[in-house]
Order: sequence, then C-alpha cells, then structure tokens
Amino acid sequence: MSAFISHVGKSPYIGRVKRKLTRFQDFAESLLPHETGWLMDNHQLVDAEKIEILACLDHNTRLPSHPKPFDDTIDKRKYSYMIRWVQERLHSIDVDEQYKLITFLDQQIATDILQPEDEQQLSRIIRETNHRSFNFSRIFDLVRHYRHFLLIRMRYRQHKEADDFLRTYQAQYQHSRDINDKIHYATLDIVKQYAGSPAESIQWERWLTDVYNDENLDGNNRYMALVRLTFLYFNYRQFDRLVTKFDAYDALLEQGIYYSRRLLINYYNNRLLLHNYLEEYDKAIWYGFLSIREKNADYFHYVNTLSGVLLRQERFAEALEILRKAYSELRNVSSFHNRLLFITFYLRALHENGLSRNADNYAETFIRAYSDEIFDHRWHLFFTVVFDVLLSRERTSRIVHLARKYQLLRKEEEHIQRTGGLPYLKWQTALASFVEMRITRTQLEKEMATLPEQDISSSGPGLQIFKAHLKRLAPEITRKGRVG
Repeated sequence: MSAFISHVGKSPYIGRVKRKLTRFQDFAESLLPHETGWLMDNHQLVDAEKIEILACLDHNTRLPSHPKPFDDTIDKRKYSYMIRWVQERLHSIDVDEQYKLITFLDQQIATDILQPEDEQQLSRIIRETNHRSFNFSRIFDLVRHYRHFLLIRMRYRQHKEADDFLRTYQAQYQHSRDINDKIHYATLDIVKQYAGSPAESIQWERWLTDVYNDENLDGNNRYMALVRLTFLYFNYRQFDRLVTKFDAYDALLEQGIYYSRRLLINYYNNRLLLHNYLEEYDKAIWYGFLSIREKNADYFHYVNTLSGVLLRQERFAEALEILRKAYSELRNVSSFHNRLLFITFYLRALHENGLSRNADNYAETFIRAYSDEIFDHRWHLFFTVVFDVLLSRERTSRIVHLARKYQLLRKEEEHIQRTGGLPYLKWQTALASFVEMRITRTQLEKEMATLPEQDISSSGPGLQIFKAHLKRLAPEITRKGRVG
C-alpha cells in the first residue's frame, strides 16, 4: 500500500465536488493516506454503506486531484458516525494519546486522587504493555509510582500485578535507559556537524542502524535512532541509505505501529526534504502538502519547506495559495527565523504572481518594523528577494539606499566567505547604481564579468531572473555579449 500516488502538476488538495456534506468533507480533507489505509485494512465494519464511505475516504486521500464524490443519498447519521468512528479508531493506536494518558495517571497518583476508573485504565495498560511498546520506559516509571501508591494502602492484589510487571521487565527497562543515554551522546556529534562544526558523526551510523532495526527494543528509542540517522545521512548526503530506512518505517506506519499524527506529519516533511535532495520533485511536493494538513507546532516550518520547493519549481500560484492560507496564523509564530523565511517566500510568491506592488509595500513595512531582528537570521536571502522586487519596479534608488544604510555589501562579503554562495546583492546593487548614474558602464561591466554563465537556481530570484533585469535596465551591457 503505497502512500505516494503520482499526480504530476496537481496540488494534493481534495476536490470539493459536492458541498452538501460540508462538515464531513472538511473532516475528510484533514485525513492522511496512512490513516485511511490502516483503517481500510483493519476496519471490521459490516455495513456496506459505511464501508463505501471509508473506501471513498481512502481514495480521495490518495488521489486528491481525482476525487470521488461522497454519496449524499446515504443517511447523514452514518457520516456523523464515521467521523466519530475514525477518530476513536485512530485514537486507540495513537502513541501520543497514550503518553497523555500516562502523564495524567501519573499526576493522579502523585496527588493521591487516583479514581477507580483510572485504576481500570492503568491495569489495562499493564496487561497490554511489553518491552517493545512505544512508551515502554514511561509506562515502567508510571507502574513504579503506582506500586508505591498501592503498597502503602495495603492493596496487595493490585500490588502483585504491578510488582510482577516491574520484575519481568527490569532488565529491558535498564537496557532501554542505557540506549537512550547513548543516543544522547550520538546526537551531540550529529547536531554539531549539522550546525557546521568540523565534528564527524559517521561513526554512529552502524550503532544507530542496529538500534533502529532492533525489534526487541521499545518504539521510542527506535524512532529516536531514525531521527538521528536522518540528520546523519543529510550530513553526508547518503540519501539512498535514508530511502531504505524510510521505506522500512513506512511499512510500520501502514500497520498502525508507532502511529501518531505528530510523528506521521514529521515523517512526511522529512520525505519532502529527502525527495527534494534526490530531485524527485513531484514526490517531494506530494509529501509536502500532506505535512501541512494539520496546524501543529511545526506547521510554519513545514509551510516554509514546501513553499521553498514550489518556488524553485516555478509553481508560483500554488506557493502563494498555501502561504496565504497560513498567513492568518503568522502572529502566533514565536520563531523569528520561521517568520522571516515565511515573509521572504511570501514576497517572492507575490512578485512572481504579478503582485510586485503588494510585495514592495509589505517589504517596506516589514523592514521598518524588524530592521534589527532581520540580521539575526536569513537576512541575505530576504534582501536578495526584496532587491529583485525593487528591480522589477525600477526602484533602483531604494536599492542603493538600503545597501548603504545597512552596509549590505560588506555583510554579504563576510557572509560568502563564511558560507559560500553568490554575491547577488553586489550584482543587484551594481545594476541599481548604474541606473542611478552612480557608477560608469565600465564599472558595471567589471561587476557583471563575474556572473556565472549557467543558471544556479535558488530560493531567491535566480541568475536567469537577474540577467533579465540586467538586459532590461542596462541593454548596452547585454548587447556587448557579456550577459544573456
């Protein structure tokens, strides 16, 4: 059961063929392919119409560009039932929901207010848990606290159940804790390298792979190992190995193992990154649209990642659509890094969709409000896009002013020495200075002589777009054959 269905050139939003079932249609659009796939494989429904509804849900989740209409002749109560049924079934296997319950029960024990119905749930958790369970270590700690709660109250029968569980799994618990501590040390090397440090992390690859493949280990440690391997393989650009790991994880998700919406959506975002690096852009965009179906804590990060890919693929209308859908939530973004990247892509999307005046006005307001904060984050990309907007509107004096006011060319030189890249701001400012008659044609030609011949695409305007500005604003340079 593949989570990826090819739909080249189509945005994976479920088409709204009929709006008579508005509430159910909105619910359907929030579901994910792994969720509906697992429900199809494990539903145990007997009502033919309910099965038909579920099959339609699964189809539309996988083929959103070719949706089937929901049958509005079916009793509407069955659609209401299916919403509750889907939510309850997914809730029953959701490891995050289990974690919430564990935390709640632990609090009830700590404050001596554990109720009989709470103890029934706790007893069920003990019976259903083994050392392979996703939240095994957290459950073990909970049962330890419960054992104290029981013994002081001389609840011997319940105490025996808890004590037997702890004695049975004591060795596996200690092993799980040791693995978790070692994963932390691996993470130190991996994150240092990912952040640009000269540290190496490849030495952890074999051990983390063994942890990830160990079916006798708890799910949380296995998942943590996969996350670290993802960073490690990105560090070394070993994407083929990561594909193998992700495909194995995909098979677990199809079985409902280690499922939660949080983990599933994060997995979709990681697959977006992977397929983008592999230049499999249709797959990358497919997973990207899946990753933004829920507005969780990482929603803006996922929106930024997807819109960046869409812009590089020149799918400008789709990029603007998702950025506009997310815009109302921007005020709630605490990370200025995410906020600035979002605004940068938003300006680019506006510009590429013929709304350069809107982009220009928005950029002016944003720079006035956040002139200090901008330089703590992706300032070079931001000003590259702003200057592209200004060039398109022939506001060359504004470019010269901004470059001088914020000493952008000096900052860019330091930035390139540290990170590499191309001196876009230098080229853009040189062209603006020529138009403003601040430098001569000879000086402009000297600057343009450093332009690469082939285009190098980026999240910014790209060389081809800049060359188009140059051809329009300084035609004598292009006539001499230096650019174009």
